[in-house]
Formats: sequence, structure tokens, C-alpha cells
Amino acid sequence: MTDPDDAERLRALKSRIDAARQKQEGPEGPARPGHHEQAHVAWRMVIELTAGIAIGVAIGLGLDELFGTRPILLVLFTLLGFAAGVRTMLGTAADMAKGPPGATPQGQRRKPEPGEERDRRRG
Repeated sequence: MTDPDDAERLRALKSRIDAARQKQEGPEGPARPGHHEQAHVAWRMVIELTAGIAIGVAIGLGLDELFGTRPILLVLFTLLGFAAGVRTMLGTAADMAKGPPGATPQGQRRKPEPGEERDRRRG
């Protein structure tokens, strides 16, 4: 079925793949699952701001068309959309400053849940 040459070529290929994988991952192993989290949060904030502005523009244009007050409501709702986008971004920044759920600032102990303290005493 398989020639000895093929087996040797497969071993050589496997060692080249392992070397390339080691070079790509680095000495500390594979990349952490959340190592792109900062970029994710940054894009989320950009999208929140853009969505707020876009919704404000759409509402302003629609109401201007409905009432025939062309630039007034467009400007007003664009500014309101911008303010809403900034407020949402600040909320995201505050959530990011708190850290992941269940995390506590360094040096502080986490408060146990109501049933958790009792379980710890038993075991």
C-alpha cells in the first residue's frame, strides 16, 4: 500500500508542519482565546456610535419629509443620535472597566453567594 519513501515523506512533512506551528504559536503555546478582545471592544464602540448617528439621520430625514421642514429635524436628530451613540459608548467603557463578570479588583475577596458559604463549611 504505502511505499517506504511515502512514509518517510509523510514524517518529514509532519515535522515541517510541527515546526511551522511552533513558530506561529510561539514558545508560550497557542494564542489565548481572548487576546483580540480589545479590538472587539473598539469595533463595538465604533459600531454603537455609527448606529446612533445613522438612526438619528434616518429619523430626522423621515420627519423632515413628513412635515416639510427639511434641514431642521435632520440636524436635531443627527445631534441626538450622536449623543445617544456617545452615551452607549460610555456605558460600554464602564462595563469594560469593571472587568469580566465575577471578577474582582486585585487584592479584594469576592463576596460568596448565599448558599456558597454554607457549602464551603461542610467540605
